Amino acid sequence: MAAQRLAQACVKEIAEDAGVAKPTVYNHLSDKETLFRHTLEAAADAVLAENLAVVERLRDPGDDLRAALGDTGHRLLKVCGGERSSALRWLTYSQVGGFPDLIEAVQSRTSDRLTEALADRLARLVLAGRLRPCEPALAAQQFLALLTGPLEARSRLGTRKVTAPETRAVADAAVDTFLRAYGT
Repeated sequence: MAAQRLAQACVKEIAEDAGVAKPTVYNHLSDKETLFRHTLEAAADAVLAENLAVVERLRDPGDDLRAALGDTGHRLLKVCGGERSSALRWLTYSQVGGFPDLIEAVQSRTSDRLTEALADRLARLVLAGRLRPCEPALAAQQFLALLTGPLEARSRLGTRKVTAPETRAVADAAVDTFLRAYGT
């Protein structure tokens, strides 16, 4: 829907929706494609900020690592299944034909940076002896895949709302599998 609106919108309508004059849009952005890219980048940055706040909670996981990872996984799934993340995914996928570099631009601002932040937290847990020695970036990728793969399947690629108990079950299963592989 948003992709169709973008394709059909003229810069005048975009300016009106933004509450600015048409020249203001052109002064800041050369055309509506540039506006679209900036909008997606801003949405990706907002999703990343939400995810980084969740991962930051692993800075001090407390005595119960399983619980801390479960809470982190559940919160990451809530962000991933949230309206902003879902809209960003759908819009990115729908426009990749016209903007082939869009996937990389969004991914570098979201999942790549999230993986780096999670890898840092996991590396610290390895150094503290709470996880077995491993390649933290790979462990982070695998933890995220254990979370997002089942979420995408249960949501039928975002076309179905996943309930809170389902989200919790996905997070718990991901943590169980992750700790079997990386736990001490």
